[in-house]
Order: sequence, then C-alpha cells, then structure tokens
Amino acid sequence: MLEFPIILIVAFALVFGFVRPVIAAPFYVGSESMEPALHGCKGCANDRLLINKLVYDFSEPERGDIVLFEDVQGGEDPLIKRVIGLPGEKIELRRGKLYLNGEPQQEPYVVNDPCVPGRPKTCTFGPVAIPENHYFMMGDNRTNSVDSRFFGAVPRENLIGEGFIRFWPPGRAGVPS
Repeated sequence: MLEFPIILIVAFALVFGFVRPVIAAPFYVGSESMEPALHGCKGCANDRLLINKLVYDFSEPERGDIVLFEDVQGGEDPLIKRVIGLPGEKIELRRGKLYLNGEPQQEPYVVNDPCVPGRPKTCTFGPVAIPENHYFMMGDNRTNSVDSRFFGAVPRENLIGEGFIRFWPPGRAGVPS
C-alpha cells in the first residue's frame, strides 16, 4: 500500500531534482526571432521545446544548432537562436547574405528577406572575428531578431543547451529544423 506513494515521490524527486536541472528542461518560445523554425507570437500557439542540457558537456556546438543561452546583456530570460559562427571564424553580412571567412553561405532556414533598408544590421554587418570559446548567434527571422549582431558573440559558458525536440503544439511536434 505504501509502495505506490513512495515510487511516486521518488519519481517526482528524480524528475524535478535531477532530470530538469541537469538533463533536459522545457522552454517556451516567446518571440518571433526564430520563425519559421520556431513559432513565438502574441495570440498564437507558441512552440515549446525540450532543451538537452548535457549535449555541450560532451561535444562542441555546431553551426546550425538551435541553442538556448543566458542573455549576455544580463536579462532574466534566456534567449534561443541558431549558431551561425564558430570560434576563430570571421562573419559578415553583405546585402543580407551571410559570409563566413569570405565565403557565401546557404541558409535554407532563412525564408524571409533578411535585408530591409532602414533596419539596422540587416543588409550589412561586419566583418567581425569571433573570439575563442565564443559563438555567433542569429535568429532565423533576421529582421526581427536581437542577436549577436547587437550584443556580440556569446561565451561558451553562457550556453544552456540545444533545443532538440518540439513537444507543443502537438501538430508541430518533432525535431525543429
């Protein structure tokens, strides 16, 4: 008779005492900066992701990863963006097109026009060298994203984890791309 309540208490303690702080945690996408990959807008069914908090303990972030990180400007809420530039690389925008080390890049996740005259840092930016142990993060919705173009490269110690699965809304569940 006591077995079920004890199992329930132990399971609860494991999930909230170990799994959530160490292994994986949910994250609510509250901005439009990562659209269309991730939805976050007023009056819509905002996406919710599970964040793998262990991945960067065993591997380095890769270009294209969708990463949750502590706001380098000191804001309370973490930010979610895509890794665009790696340590030691040089990044630049020309007419809205991304160049890494002088080479143009294909970015299939950027579907809107990333160059809007009059919007700061959307058409031209850089070149900027990314320091060691730092990553250049940008939102997919380039005209509606405050990212590394504005606050600089993100130190590795600010990385919380990788967004590895969308669990809400159910019709969009799966791996974000």
